Amino acid sequence: MPVFTELLSKGRKREAFRVASTLFWVILIALGALTVLWTLVAGLVVPAFTGSHIPSGLTAGLSRVLFPVVLLLSLTGLLVGILQSYDEFTIPAIAPAVWNLVILFGLVTLYHRFNGNDRIYAYAIAWLVATIVQFLMVFVALRRIEFKVSFVCDWRDPRVKQVLILFIPVTISIGIVNLDIFLNAGFGSLVSSAAPAAINDAFRVYMLPQGIFSVAVATVLFPTLSRMAARRDVKGMRRTIGNGMRQINLLLIPSSALLLVLATPITRLVYQHGTFHSTSTHLVSTALFWFSFSLPFAGVNLLLSRSFFALKRPWIPTKLAAMNMVVDAIVSIALYKPLGIAGLVIGTAAANIVMTILQLWRLRIGFNGYLQGGQTMMITIRILVGTVIMAAVAWGIWVVLDHLLGESLSAQILSVGIASAVACVLYAKLMLTMRVPEARQIQGLIMARLRSG
Repeated sequence: MPVFTELLSKGRKREAFRVASTLFWVILIALGALTVLWTLVAGLVVPAFTGSHIPSGLTAGLSRVLFPVVLLLSLTGLLVGILQSYDEFTIPAIAPAVWNLVILFGLVTLYHRFNGNDRIYAYAIAWLVATIVQFLMVFVALRRIEFKVSFVCDWRDPRVKQVLILFIPVTISIGIVNLDIFLNAGFGSLVSSAAPAAINDAFRVYMLPQGIFSVAVATVLFPTLSRMAARRDVKGMRRTIGNGMRQINLLLIPSSALLLVLATPITRLVYQHGTFHSTSTHLVSTALFWFSFSLPFAGVNLLLSRSFFALKRPWIPTKLAAMNMVVDAIVSIALYKPLGIAGLVIGTAAANIVMTILQLWRLRIGFNGYLQGGQTMMITIRILVGTVIMAAVAWGIWVVLDHLLGESLSAQILSVGIASAVACVLYAKLMLTMRVPEARQIQGLIMARLRSG
């Protein structure tokens, strides 16, 4: 996106489209060839990775069905980047929801067409079809910006090489960050056999507000930051990054507080069914409680990393992400014996805090020591005051409703849902009363959408 956006900002639209088309064909040829190769060798390779208790034939067959997803998602990612460079976010936002709906429809439709273990093919086929639908939605949306994939593959174009070079550290950076959950799972096996699964279950809940709020903010601001970086608009980048951090804090600090005070009821509502019992709930809620402390920092890290990507300095967050993993490992090793699961997740929180500090420090150097830190701190203090009040109200309402309604599924939905809803409304009122600018921005955006609808 930074390379594509830079060309657009300089009025070189035709060159930008040519680079994008070349990358489309490079991805199609490279991953298409890999997909064909895997289809041919899956039966030989898969048995080396499956134990005797796993049917390698079924695994190989499923991998053949699913491997084209890698190609389709890669092409979709490229096209989404093109759309977002034009500030087109609607279809990229809707497409994942449609993807899930197609999977559900495919499961219902195909499940009874298979027997025994082969029924899992219904899920694999549904996944592939859903990914195709998602790709087609994004591809058709390109007409909004009058972009057409042309039959050109100038892989010697220096801009294409620049994208491929930038691709390496970005991939490593994202990979290192995503290794965090595997690190926790690995150390979790030292705590107990149930710990890795408990950490994974807690991580899924923890990622929900992360995906809804911080990913949304970072995604929307990334094209803007890329354009400003291309124009060398330092003041604009400072303002945008500062505003983005405050928006993330406004949304993720209260989300973190709700996960913290309602960790047990949320875990019980989401997971405690069937063979998932109260002991499992205790383990998962403990992990979720400590995960909640790292939520705002992880959100800010995502925005800061995108800022470095926009500046075409991806090796900086990559190196810092590697340091982040070292911090996580050291803290986890030091705390897993005395604290168990809590010690492992505290390692994640500590690593995210260190990562935030290091990225801010490095960005401040690049912005001549100024990144709206004072303004962000003052707004964050107001957010924290409102969050404490909101969290206390949420916990109090839940305690009363849980006592009155009991622990049936419908009762849990009501107690957790009402407590969360009332707390969120109260928080919104507090932020507007405290005149938090970012809250007024969101209010204005919502009102504009309602009026246009």
